[in-house]
Order: sequence, then structure tokens, then C-alpha cells
Amino acid sequence: MKNVFPDGVWPVMLTPFTENNDVDYAALERLTDWYFENGCSGLFAVCQSSEVFSLSLEERLKIAAFVKKAAKGRPVIASGHISDAVADQTEELKRMADTGVDALILISNRLAGEEESDDVLLGRLESIMDKLPETLPLGFYECPYPYKRILSGSVVRFCAESGRFHFLKDTSCDIENIREKLSIIKGSEMKLYNANTATLYESLLAGASGYSGVMANFHPRLYTWLCDHSSKKSDCAERISDLLTMCSLIENSHYPVNAKYGLQKLGLGCTLHSRKLPWQALTSAQRAEVEQLLRLSEDVENFLNKEGA
Repeated sequence: MKNVFPDGVWPVMLTPFTENNDVDYAALERLTDWYFENGCSGLFAVCQSSEVFSLSLEERLKIAAFVKKAAKGRPVIASGHISDAVADQTEELKRMADTGVDALILISNRLAGEEESDDVLLGRLESIMDKLPETLPLGFYECPYPYKRILSGSVVRFCAESGRFHFLKDTSCDIENIREKLSIIKGSEMKLYNANTATLYESLLAGASGYSGVMANFHPRLYTWLCDHSSKKSDCAERISDLLTMCSLIENSHYPVNAKYGLQKLGLGCTLHSRKLPWQALTSAQRAEVEQLLRLSEDVENFLNKEGA
């Protein structure tokens, strides 16, 4: 089963909500179009940025199916198994498979507790895999919540050698860990997409396939530019990488509400409502940060276009 997922930027999608905190599907359709209009290669729906742990199973399934249809044939992957029991997770994943998404992304910390071994994780993984369609590509996501479980070399090797895993969203924030994973998956169908901006450029030079992180909800075109200009090292790409790393600190400033504010300023017509954080707590200073980030991003894009970089 050949990997058909393109290199580049895969945003971790936000979920727009109405003022009543219901899923806003009209805004979700606009958001889906916006990602692709801004150079993204595919979409990661129903993930932590989507506030997956605050969505009902029916909402998770409906969002995935809706985004897949709205993407008009472009690739959409989704997670969505948040239960503790393996049997419940298996049922969640089987139902997610029926939505038509292009790959199911497993959450690493759902398969084993913080103190449990890789043997436990692999045993549960094999049990789940046996009950999923063999033709449906799988992936892994090192989700930071409720705890971050970075995949070990042995787990990555199992996934690569199975032939069923095509996508790895890495959140290790450790270039040596990333290099080890890239070495293990080399020659397999598995691709690594880095979620961390500080290590992104170096990881792209080392063979990573792209970016899948929260900052694609603020300025995806600059991440697309960096992914497109990382076939060889250059001073310009390095400077853009430095800038993006400093800009990425905004993800610690009331995200995802601040990202929704940015989308609102860009005219996407979404509310600031969130089930994860109180939207009213977004301060005037945090709003100013987003406004300045949007202006800076536009200036940098104009510079790159002018220089033909």
C-alpha cells in the first residue's frame, strides 16, 4: 500500500463553535477552504486543536465526514479515540473509519498508561489493528494531553515494518529523537511530520516530510514556503525558520482562542467560543499579539514575493 499523502503542511484543524457552543459547520466549511487556499497539503481533523476531548462521539464523526466532503477530494486524516478502554477505542476508530477519511490517526497516550511499557502498548495496538480495515492507512499522533507519550524506536519500527502506517505526527521537540525515527522509517511507507517549529527546518533537511502543528492556524503560507524551500540549506530559509520559531511562542498565549481571533480578523466569520478555555479571558494584549503577528506575516510574505525567494 503505497503512501499517497503529500509532503508539506498539514494543519491541526480548529473546531469553530456558535455562540451556543454548538459546532458551526458553515464556519468549518470556510475554514476548510481557507487552509487549502493558503497552500496546505492536507488536513488533520478531530485532533487536540479540534478540542477532541470535549466533543461527543457523534460530533467527532460528523466533523470528520463533513471536512472530508468539504475538502473536495483532497486528503483528510482524523483521530478521535478518546476512551480509556481498548474495546471502546476500537469501536470509536471503526466508526471513524466509516466516515471516509483517508487515514486513521492513533493517539499514542491512549494505548498505554504513563507507567505502562511498550509491550503493553504494542499488544493493544495489534488488537486494535486486527479489527480495522486492512486497506485503510494508519498513523500515530504523539498528543501532549493527557500526557505526552513519545514513541520509542521499537514502536516506530513495528509501525514501519507493518506496512500499514503512513503518517507520524512527531511532538518530541528533539532533533536527535526525530533523526532516529527518520532513520528507522527510511525506505518504508511511513512519513514524519514535525509539530515543533524550533526543530522543523533542521528536521526537513534531515528528511522529514513536512509540518503538522498549531501555527498553521495562524500563517500557513509561511510554513508552506519553508517546506518548499528546504531541499537544501540556505540563509533565507534559516532566517524564516528563526522568525517562525519566535512567532510560535504565541501558541502559549490562550490557544486555541487566540487562533480563532486571528481567523476572525482574517474575515472567516467565526466566533471565539471554545469548550477548552473561556474565550472571554483573551486579553487585549493577547489580541494585540495576534494582530501584530498577522501584520508581520503579511510583510514577510510580501518580501519573499518581491525577492522571488
